[in-house]
Amino acid sequence: MLTTQGGWFFWAALSACFAALTAIFAKIGIRGVDSDFATLIRTVIIVFVLAAFVWYAGKWSDPRALSGKTVLFLSLSALATGASWLCYFRALQIGEASQVAPVDKFSLVLVAIFAFVFLGERPAPREWLGIAMVAGGVLVLAIKR
Repeated sequence: MLTTQGGWFFWAALSACFAALTAIFAKIGIRGVDSDFATLIRTVIIVFVLAAFVWYAGKWSDPRALSGKTVLFLSLSALATGASWLCYFRALQIGEASQVAPVDKFSLVLVAIFAFVFLGERPAPREWLGIAMVAGGVLVLAIKR
C-alpha cells in the first residue's frame, strides 16, 4: 500500500511529471540552437517566473538575513544545478530523450549514496533494493544495442 507523510509524495510525483515534460519540451526546443545558449534562455525564464511567484505569494524576505552557511550551500546547489542543466541539454541535443532522461535519473542512486555518507540517512533494505533496481535500469540503457 502506498503511504506518505506530510504530502511529500504528491510534490515529488508532480516534480517527476514536470521533469518529464522538461525533457520533451527541451528536446523539441533545442533543435538548431546551441545547447548552452538554450540553457541560458531557460534559466532566465526560470528566474523571472520564480521571482514573480515568490513576490506574489508574499514569500520575499531580505537575502542579507541568511546565514553564511545557508548562502554557501545554496550557492553550491545553484552551481551544481547549472552544471547539471548544461550537461543535460548537451546530452539531449545529441541523444534520444528516452535514453537521456532515464540515465539522468541515476542521480537518484547518487543522492541515496551521498545522503548515506554525508547526511547520515539510512534507507531501509527495501529502499536500497529499489535504488539498486534504478541503477540496474540505467546500466541496461547504457549497454549498446
